[in-house]
Amino acid sequence: MSSQCPRLFLIVISVVSLQLIAPQLITLAGLQEDIPRSIKSDDFTKNRPRSKRRGPPIGPRIYRLTSTPRTRPAGEPSSDILQVGLTIWKLQPDPSRQLERVAKRVEADNKFREGDLLRLSIESPRAGYLYVIDRDWFTDGSGGETNLIFPVRGEDNRLAAGKLIDIPTEKETPFKAAPKSNQTGEMLTIIVTKVPLRLPLSKDPLPITSTQLSDWERMWSAMTDRYEMENGAGLTRTMQEQQAAEPRGTRQLTRDDPGPQTIYRLSPKSRDAFLFNVLLSYVR
Repeated sequence: MSSQCPRLFLIVISVVSLQLIAPQLITLAGLQEDIPRSIKSDDFTKNRPRSKRRGPPIGPRIYRLTSTPRTRPAGEPSSDILQVGLTIWKLQPDPSRQLERVAKRVEADNKFREGDLLRLSIESPRAGYLYVIDRDWFTDGSGGETNLIFPVRGEDNRLAAGKLIDIPTEKETPFKAAPKSNQTGEMLTIIVTKVPLRLPLSKDPLPITSTQLSDWERMWSAMTDRYEMENGAGLTRTMQEQQAAEPRGTRQLTRDDPGPQTIYRLSPKSRDAFLFNVLLSYVR
């Protein structure tokens, strides 16, 4: 009898513990399920203008979750979820035109090699103002000089549904991967604000202090989920996408035009602005 009492005691404790823990596990599971494993492009493109083309509309593209699933904080309403689209274009030789290059989509976690030529397209379904900060990122997890690379003085950084912002523009030389010996990538910090920031812009990239960046991160950093378009990598840039990125152009992408390659779903801290990081990785 005495040898069975400890075992019975342990069983009772275990049952009580499960009763206490189970509701928390159920709650966490419910929060985990709030992060969808796939989304459709119409969630992003519905704010674009309708197409004037005839015929049935083009069906939505499917995007798969490619970041580590996270649990959404309790009480976080779904209405606070924002989305930003990013397409990384890798310029490759055009087989039909030896002296020209063609831009093809790559996923955000693609590994780039020395000499690769890149261009970024950014789109938001909501109006706002775009700022992009660049830092060299090293193998020890530290960052190099911090510079605001977009906008510089004279560049239009206004975001609108269906309007792309190219960095750099088609008329400028594309980014060229040139990693240092101990460099693992480029850390891009993307900021979207409701109103323009008061910054002393010039024709050159603007140095940003670590204190200033830390302040922005504290106020505006957002929980982020990354989604990639199914079968999108390798697709060639369309004329419509190129026209929608012309700095002084009026062409907008329609609901039938391609969506961005990568969609970031964000849970911002503030309604005034949000901030998230994108690491462009190098491989040797």
